[in-house]
Amino acid sequence: MPASDMTVPHMRRDATRTTIGYFSMEICLEQALPTYSGGLGVLAGDTLRAAADLELPMVGITLLHRKGYFTQHLDAAGNQTESAVAWRPEDLLTLLPAEATVEVEGRPVKVHAWRYIVRGVTGHEVPVYLLDTALPENSPWDQHLTDSLYGGDNHYRLCQEVILGMGGAEILRALGHEEVCFHINEGHAALLLLTLLERRLSGRAPWDLMEADVDAVRAQAVFTTHTPVPAGHDRFPLDLAARVLGPLRVGVLEAARALEHGELNMTNLALRCTRFVNAVALRHKEVSEEMFPDYPIHAITNGVHALTWTSAPFRDLFDRHIPEWRHDNGYLRYASCIPLEEIRAAHGLAKRALLDAVARRTGVKLDPTVMTVGFARRSTPYKRADLIFSDLARLEAISKKVGRLQIIFGGKSHPRDEPGKALIRKVYQAAHALGSDIPVVYLDNYEMTLGALMTSGVDVWLNNPLRPLEASGTSGMKAALNAVPSLSVLDGWWVEGYVEGVTGWAIGDEPGVVADPARDAEDLYVKLERDILPAFYARPLEYAEVMRHAIALNGSFFNTQRMVAQYARNAYFPGGAAPAPGAAMAMR
Repeated sequence: MPASDMTVPHMRRDATRTTIGYFSMEICLEQALPTYSGGLGVLAGDTLRAAADLELPMVGITLLHRKGYFTQHLDAAGNQTESAVAWRPEDLLTLLPAEATVEVEGRPVKVHAWRYIVRGVTGHEVPVYLLDTALPENSPWDQHLTDSLYGGDNHYRLCQEVILGMGGAEILRALGHEEVCFHINEGHAALLLLTLLERRLSGRAPWDLMEADVDAVRAQAVFTTHTPVPAGHDRFPLDLAARVLGPLRVGVLEAARALEHGELNMTNLALRCTRFVNAVALRHKEVSEEMFPDYPIHAITNGVHALTWTSAPFRDLFDRHIPEWRHDNGYLRYASCIPLEEIRAAHGLAKRALLDAVARRTGVKLDPTVMTVGFARRSTPYKRADLIFSDLARLEAISKKVGRLQIIFGGKSHPRDEPGKALIRKVYQAAHALGSDIPVVYLDNYEMTLGALMTSGVDVWLNNPLRPLEASGTSGMKAALNAVPSLSVLDGWWVEGYVEGVTGWAIGDEPGVVADPARDAEDLYVKLERDILPAFYARPLEYAEVMRHAIALNGSFFNTQRMVAQYARNAYFPGGAAPAPGAAMAMR
């Protein structure tokens, strides 16, 4: 497909005066800002970076998270402990004069905002507002509401979501953003819809709310759902909601028919009161339609920000061969013309950077000539970090007979996820059992910089969640930009991205078939033994062809420039407000 057919919409400055307010509980902005925990935050940061590239009128809204998520510590047995992250907002952010006040449990809580600027490839700026309640006017408890990402109990979480959704809506108004298209990235910010409903009421009683008011609110907001299982959606008992929000506000939600089964379900609120709802992959759309049969669900498959996640060796390579790629990631389709030896050479540099980092962090010196498997996800049981260790004897036999293996792991477990912590210990136990036959390294405190090193430096990216629990996944997309093919279960984005033996390899049965862990383990071993290792060691140019296809077919599509352009066309400015295709989104 010619690159010109894959470009993003061209937007004139007079096309719209609407600001897109992008709300997310976590946003990954840079390594020094611990304002994210994992994939949701990384996606949010990449979305804002792409919006800046495309010169969209977007602003981001999140919480400050003064104590971050946590710093992970692993002992010699793989036991995880956590500590707060020490950082100073004033060193990295600009405090704005605007303030807002929200009501929590009947008392006023003041909110102010810090600003971070995201700059795109043209220099266009997208501001991100990080909300903070650490003000002397607030009670000591309220001052800590913007401290910890995903910390505390249900009560703390609901109060945080008041600050994010309702406080964020008021901060935008205080900063002069009157005409806003609100994008709710997962349900945490759904209470901004309550603020919009209250504005429509304008002093009228909750029972005077009409369907026309709900329609008017719906016209202002879009919603992205990321969670493919009911248990993953934020729910709060009605008595807690009444305590935190007050009975009148609960009455507004009741009048809007936004409560469900005697509880406040943030996803239900967002579904009821937004005009456009999307899942984050085609397969996730199917799963979401089964979960929410009363609502139309669209699919906009996730991407990653290409310039952020492409390693220095590949940036240089693309600059030489495809100079337009930074402004229009669709041009990465032309990676198919880059000589294979140059692909191999660039990957060799990226691999060396990773292995040097492993040596510095752990003292373990891995061999750059050995097939290196990478796996880095949040450590929780359904992601199955230990699947490759299902049969250690067989894994050892494959490594000895077909080609040597070494494996690098990374990933945090939520502090309260004991099964996830146990999974890390299982990886350590397998590493001890395998010894020097198959070196296994687990890198602690997986974060932005380490993620970039791993996804660019390994030889194959392993991903084997239990289907259908992967909404999308983005780590394999980062790998593809760096010519690293995936070995992955057919779930999430990989259903769309895999061409067997061309962009990578699939594990297990087709999507929709009931998952069989034993079959998945067997298929993983078969792919390593019969396809991946023989090509890597005996047919290196054949393997390099797969690497090149990963860039040309997957890197050129699974990026946030394409993703954000789809949001602009289909969600933010439907009906022709974002006109004709062009080389980039320009507002001149």
